[in-house]
Amino acid sequence: RLPRKQTDLYLAKQPSLRAVLQDPSACEGLPGLLEEQVRVCRRRVGAMEAVKRGAELAVEECQHQFQSRRWNCSMLQGLQVFGKVAIQGTRESAFIHAISAAGVAFAVTHACSRGELEKCGCDRKIRGVSAEGEGGGFQWSGCSDNLSYGIAFSQAFVDNPERSRGTSSSRVLMNLHNNEAGRKVSAGTRVECKCHGVSGSCEVRTCWKVMPPFRKVGNVLKEKFEGATEVHPKQVGSRKLLVPKSSRFKPYTAHDLVYLLASPDFCNRDPRRGVFGTSGRRCNRTSPAMDGCELLCCGRGFHSAREEVVERCSCKFRWCCSVKCKQCRHLVETHSCR
Repeated sequence: RLPRKQTDLYLAKQPSLRAVLQDPSACEGLPGLLEEQVRVCRRRVGAMEAVKRGAELAVEECQHQFQSRRWNCSMLQGLQVFGKVAIQGTRESAFIHAISAAGVAFAVTHACSRGELEKCGCDRKIRGVSAEGEGGGFQWSGCSDNLSYGIAFSQAFVDNPERSRGTSSSRVLMNLHNNEAGRKVSAGTRVECKCHGVSGSCEVRTCWKVMPPFRKVGNVLKEKFEGATEVHPKQVGSRKLLVPKSSRFKPYTAHDLVYLLASPDFCNRDPRRGVFGTSGRRCNRTSPAMDGCELLCCGRGFHSAREEVVERCSCKFRWCCSVKCKQCRHLVETHSCR
């Protein structure tokens, strides 16, 4: 099974949630959902398609960000997307929690803005005239993303299974912190505007706030992954807190990722622990980075082969209106880990 909390990522592999939308009692039959998540599903069944999309975004982004790493978010069997025992408590687990919480908040917020959910819409609280911005002031209008609803939904759906276990567990504290860090990154907004006036003179501008593209959220969280802080539990009065394991580490912020355990090297396949290994993975023979054959293959060496690649070439525009291309074939050398 997936580490607790990422169970909602099973939804990414479900073909459709149409049955749930028609009959809320079907929430109980959704694979991987815990009791607290089933309750949220039944209360807010209309949002479950957005939750599914958020899970898909999280999986896609994780696999994109780690495609050249030894741990690459790939599947071993069926729905076990992120592995099992080996990554719990590690910085990989920290990234999973952050990106999945961010994915749910992001997708639900977008569903609100598109008018797909009955209980939310655009954020209409942003109103009035602003004196800031290039070219002078502007009028707040349009459909600003309803971040507060998306974040609150993510907290209810993603965090509640953790909170139900109490906050005395170090791993629960770690997971909750990383969930919130992911949401804080996804909650960064930018201003988009539209000009109004004669011949595009932009005499008046109306503007609204939107979330960044999810790829940008993934990029920031990958940076947070690289700079994650190793922590350990410390009793402070009646509370248990997570503090940096070494006094040399800078204090972490609410936007940073934290982890409790060192990661395995992910070199050799161990299905029991959820480690897939790197045998058979494509590598770059000339790269000194993690995608290079030396590092990715863990010193085991690599196989080389030549493959024929077919590409479009010699494309010409034909009036009117098509592009005519030839097919070019050439051999490329590929390398894969032993």
